[in-house]
Amino acid sequence: MNSNVYGVSSSKIVFFIFLFFVSFAIAALPQNPSGKSFSSSASGQINSNSVLVALLDSHYTELAELVEKALLLQTLEEAVGNHNITIFAPRNEALERQLDPEFKRFLLEPGNLKSLQTLLMFHIIPKRVGSHQWPDPKTGPFKHNTLSNDHLQLTSKPSGKKTVDSAELIRPDDVIRPDGVIHGIQQLLIPRSVIEDFNKRRNLRSISAVLPEGAPEVDPRTHRLKKPAPVPAGAPPVLPIYDAMAPGPSLAPAPAPGPGGPHHHFDGDSQVKDFIQTLLHYGGYNEMADILVNLTSLATEMGRLVSEGYVITVLAPNDEAMAKLTTDQLSEPGAPEQIIYYHIIPEYQTEESMYNAVRRFGKVRYDTLRLPHKVVAQEADGSVKFGNGEGSAYLFDPDIYTDGRISVQGIDGVLFPEEEIETVKKPAAVKVSSKPRRGKLLEVGCWMLGTLGQDSRFRSCQ
Repeated sequence: MNSNVYGVSSSKIVFFIFLFFVSFAIAALPQNPSGKSFSSSASGQINSNSVLVALLDSHYTELAELVEKALLLQTLEEAVGNHNITIFAPRNEALERQLDPEFKRFLLEPGNLKSLQTLLMFHIIPKRVGSHQWPDPKTGPFKHNTLSNDHLQLTSKPSGKKTVDSAELIRPDDVIRPDGVIHGIQQLLIPRSVIEDFNKRRNLRSISAVLPEGAPEVDPRTHRLKKPAPVPAGAPPVLPIYDAMAPGPSLAPAPAPGPGGPHHHFDGDSQVKDFIQTLLHYGGYNEMADILVNLTSLATEMGRLVSEGYVITVLAPNDEAMAKLTTDQLSEPGAPEQIIYYHIIPEYQTEESMYNAVRRFGKVRYDTLRLPHKVVAQEADGSVKFGNGEGSAYLFDPDIYTDGRISVQGIDGVLFPEEEIETVKKPAAVKVSSKPRRGKLLEVGCWMLGTLGQDSRFRSCQ
């Protein structure tokens, strides 16, 4: 039997029939008319071809860093799983150099996390909008809702330029992925709500440069103020904070009225836990947080002081600084507490108040909870430097936590009183010697025997 039909082999005919049925089966598969991306699996994991992975690996490094600091990755993963998204990414220079430093500091403060999240979600539309979908100049602008429940206005100008609100589109369709697209824009987009939060916070900051006040004068016999003054309701305690720290009944004043707690007193325990938790989330201060958590008596003492109406400022050394502490410095009983007490100022100070003080008054001496030692602050390199010489530290991460009662300022070194720095230097110089260190009296005795010519005894001292 002839295997050819009109010059075509039967095997080729079977192959064409197979292709026809395969194409028919593919066409019969359910489509995705909603435009949702299938790059996100049912478990919520984002694959390597996602627009979120592309953002983190792109040249928009400043925006990617802000997204990570704002803890938005999980929220964006859910948005990508439900929609295609469009991200308007400001160029690095717009976030690094052209942004107002005060506004950038406001966004990075842990207490303003919600404002930072709103700002970033204002740059994301929960649908795919390619550059070819911009409105025609004749039809007018289009509005699109964002993930922050605001709206962005897309406009095309007769000159051919495309804009997003007030920002010009400079890199259209810069990154294209199955679940979204990234457009590069000229500048940062700021929603009205974030501007209002920033102005409100800035107007509340009526901080001036004021020298730290000394403790009230107390009569050592009666343990009372020599010049008692009437204390209005809600005012801070009149006794110095050291009296509240001292053991014994009836020394600490009554708790000052405050917003929290069942008796309308300050809830110091919750505030201390809150700032320790903030240290952990901020990153780079785990060692300081561990000491505060493990030394429960110290955290409890701080909470009690705040509950009684006192205010404190914590100079928190970062992990790199804490790692330089030696075993000898931490092994003595009570040594960690004494180190931390020297880093607590019994005043409420922020970066702005301290910087204004050192600029106006030069060197400023702040009291610490390690009585009677003080810590010296002065201006250096446009920042605040604490301590002197090798034992100094700079204000590294300002205003990590500020709630009106507790202020936490990150520094890049561990501070010690000046006399302790001198005592630490001497053993350090001796450790370089190859000979074991002997007692001073033995050294003097050996020297005297050598001068008297008693060689055998002198050799026994070597």
